[in-house]
Amino acid sequence: MAIEKYAVIGHPIEHSKSPLIHQAFARQFNKAIVYEKVLSPLDGFDATLQRLRAEGYVGANVTVPFKFEAFNACDTLSARAQAAGAVNTLTFKGEAIVGDNTDGCGLVNDILTHQHTLLAGKKVLLLGAGGAAQGAVLPLLEQKPLQLTLANRSVDKVQIMADRFASAAHQTTLQVRTFADVSEAYDVIVNATSAGLSDSPLALPTDIFQAETLAYDMMYGRETPFMQQARGAGARVADGLGMLVEQAAEAFFLWHGVRPATAPVIQSMRQS
Repeated sequence: MAIEKYAVIGHPIEHSKSPLIHQAFARQFNKAIVYEKVLSPLDGFDATLQRLRAEGYVGANVTVPFKFEAFNACDTLSARAQAAGAVNTLTFKGEAIVGDNTDGCGLVNDILTHQHTLLAGKKVLLLGAGGAAQGAVLPLLEQKPLQLTLANRSVDKVQIMADRFASAAHQTTLQVRTFADVSEAYDVIVNATSAGLSDSPLALPTDIFQAETLAYDMMYGRETPFMQQARGAGARVADGLGMLVEQAAEAFFLWHGVRPATAPVIQSMRQS
């Protein structure tokens, strides 16, 4: 029986932990898979997809900067991929490409399971208006928070986001703010901006952080200025490593039909 082949596509890609994670998941089920890093030229994503399909790959994860191109390449999209407007998980089924977005549910699963934090009935602040933030809105709303505030440097993009998701808000109050205008304390604050990549601080009032606040940065592997500010204000702080593993677990489930244990994989990655 042929070993199933998978890949993660990005530019750059050498830093990706996805092969380690998926191989660890596969070992839990005594399953042999091939999972490789694929560096796609910035102008060659579609050609990369065609090559992988021709070489018999079963599916692929997609990372920066190709999640929007992956969305456009799909023949079928899941509801959460449609909501996010971006795709990070591809399944090749015959001639069709099926797209999904597991980032948002990876975030929510990490918050609920590993951060031991409820979202139902809580006040949640989501920072940023890019693809990472868009992928998080619907999974956050599905948890029925009391309030979800979308904030960015300017309100234009977050207003568009709020309008897109208004019909999914139901009993959640959806608000838009600039960073400078957020003025109340939140139960959960999620940083979906890329500010941590350049160690740039966000212009956030310190009083939004309380002792019981979970301040969650989607970045992992570094202490960002957002995390430093939150820690200094006495909040609980988490990075995005759990989200990374949880979104991979959801992709693994889509491909293999079994749900891997994530806690031991997160622990081993923290230690390494």
